[in-house]
Amino acid sequence: MLLAQRNPHQASVLESVLVTLRPVIEKNAGWAMQQEPVTVTASSSARSAGGLHDFFSEGDYWWPDPKSPDSPYVQRDGLTNPDNFNDHRNVMIRFSRIAGALGSAFVLTKKPEYARQLMLHCRAWFVDTATRMNPRLLYAQAIKGRATGRGIGIIDAIQLMEVVKALEVVEPAVKDKKLYKACRAWFSDYLAWVSTHPYGLDEKNAKNNHGTCWVMQVAVFAGFTGNKPLLDTCARRFREVLLPAQLAADGSFPLELKRTKPYGYSLFNLDAMTTIAHELWGNAGDLWQAATAQEATLFTAVDFMLPYINDKNSWPYGKDVMYWDEWPVAQPFLVFATVASGKKEYLDTWKKLDHDPQVGEVIRNLPVRNPLIWLYGKK
Repeated sequence: MLLAQRNPHQASVLESVLVTLRPVIEKNAGWAMQQEPVTVTASSSARSAGGLHDFFSEGDYWWPDPKSPDSPYVQRDGLTNPDNFNDHRNVMIRFSRIAGALGSAFVLTKKPEYARQLMLHCRAWFVDTATRMNPRLLYAQAIKGRATGRGIGIIDAIQLMEVVKALEVVEPAVKDKKLYKACRAWFSDYLAWVSTHPYGLDEKNAKNNHGTCWVMQVAVFAGFTGNKPLLDTCARRFREVLLPAQLAADGSFPLELKRTKPYGYSLFNLDAMTTIAHELWGNAGDLWQAATAQEATLFTAVDFMLPYINDKNSWPYGKDVMYWDEWPVAQPFLVFATVASGKKEYLDTWKKLDHDPQVGEVIRNLPVRNPLIWLYGKK
């Protein structure tokens, strides 16, 4: 059903988003229809402690020690090591982009070929024994000489959120119900892992955007699988932990402002926070109205960042050490805030921004790239 039935502003926002994104959707759908499935089994790294079907990535800001290249890596916060193994991360992002494009095109046209193409990729990733990915991230964001994997690597799985949202919108057109059920089972298995394994618990308890992203991905996957206890956990954690631990009275995120990329991380965390509130609408009351002891809400956070979206040069904090010029793009928090408030200023700002970024680091840190599939779906 149309999600607008749960919110009086959503129907008009959906129509405006559809009109704005139509050219981008048509272009990206044409690309997505030509893509063959590529999963984690297509490449591997000798530095991975996992097997062929295990996702592997390396910590972004860890580098060889210049004093001793064969010794454990050393940290250079904010500076990405270009020699890291990124193949698995890249193919997962590619999968996410394909799924988002196909799901959006299905919403636009209702043509079943977009659903068929999506299920072709989902079969490869989640079902086919030769190519499927194991439903765990035991070897994500490893550090040579220090860790074979870390809880911090679980953030890589946020790229699968738009796969889930695409699956939700195309479900009526999927003929192979057994395949669809198997995809849902994969996410059930992943949730069982990420909510109980020490890595998952470490990430859940992280105090910055990593803790936010644990809640965000778990909320999306729990909604898809019908896991009500985890949906309740996510809502409770948002109210009792995320907001009070991260949101200042002025609407800023102090833990993100301390980083070497304060602007980009502030955008990223706000996108994630608002995605949680949007996703859990109807399952947990109105998280947009949840407030800290200083009475700050998500709207406080949106209004804090809005002037710096409209005029980044007015940003009073340090510049990001990398990718300063590439932000902002069409941040999803502007769409979700419009749905929650009906405030036209947010959507007008979103319309002016780049809706089809091509820089890899921007794409990676913009997991909600196709807002249409978040506004229209089966709930």
